[in-house]
Amino acid sequence: MANAVATIPALGGEQSLNRYLSEIKKFPILAPEQEYMLAKRYEEHGDLEAASQLVTSHLRLVAKIAMGYRGYGLPVSELISEGNIGLMQGVKKFEADRGFRLATYAMWWIRASIQEYILRSWSLVKMGTTAAQKKLFFNLRKMKSKLDAFEDGDLKPEDVETIATKLGVTHDEVVSMNRRMAMGGDTSLNVSMREDGEGQWQDWLVDSEPLQDQTVAEAQEADVRHAMLMEAMEDLNERERHILTERKLSDDPQTLEELSQVYGVSRERVRQIEVRAFEKLQKAMMRLAGDRRLLPAT
Repeated sequence: MANAVATIPALGGEQSLNRYLSEIKKFPILAPEQEYMLAKRYEEHGDLEAASQLVTSHLRLVAKIAMGYRGYGLPVSELISEGNIGLMQGVKKFEADRGFRLATYAMWWIRASIQEYILRSWSLVKMGTTAAQKKLFFNLRKMKSKLDAFEDGDLKPEDVETIATKLGVTHDEVVSMNRRMAMGGDTSLNVSMREDGEGQWQDWLVDSEPLQDQTVAEAQEADVRHAMLMEAMEDLNERERHILTERKLSDDPQTLEELSQVYGVSRERVRQIEVRAFEKLQKAMMRLAGDRRLLPAT
């Protein structure tokens, strides 16, 4: 999608961010009919100019989503750039005849691209981290805000209990993530622990990490599981895939009511589609696991 890249205003860093935000406001927001015709032109004829218009008309959406991730200490310009990549992937996969707007579909691709960039950039979160820990990473600040738990130091036991229950993680994981994020990610291991300069932080550390071969094996298994999930998702139609993604795989799940408005059906109908899609996904995962003999079929 080279043309789309060429038409996006340059984003050279934080100093040019205001200029970029001003420039993207010049691109018109498309009416539903315009969006549909452009999407069909790209889908059926590979019209890169149509794709470019779809991308540029949604640059403001990317910027808005990226602003929501400013609390992770990364340059907003880089978050926007990663989000733009996700947007282009969304445009490439978008099917206009499915009946929903591009913004609704592309939002998942934008968020996923930004979140993957954050996870790569924060050394405290490895790519092998479980889905529950990733959810904790991206929701801890929000939940602390709701609980008015922004004081320094450890969380109150009742706040730990609330967060752990809500996000499906252990109490220890909540406490550990809170401490690590409070430290801002990376802390020097050479910081003195006493006023006289004796003893450094690294002297008090205990290596609780798994052996390197275990880490590699776990990472490889995570990659296999992710690849299988993506392949299994192909067994679903576009509507099932979108509903399941928004309900089960999103860090900020949509409600049945919100999805019912997208598709013009009842909340109960959306729930039925979600259940059916989940059952189909489970069967596909079990089949793939059995075929590859890499994961136990349960």
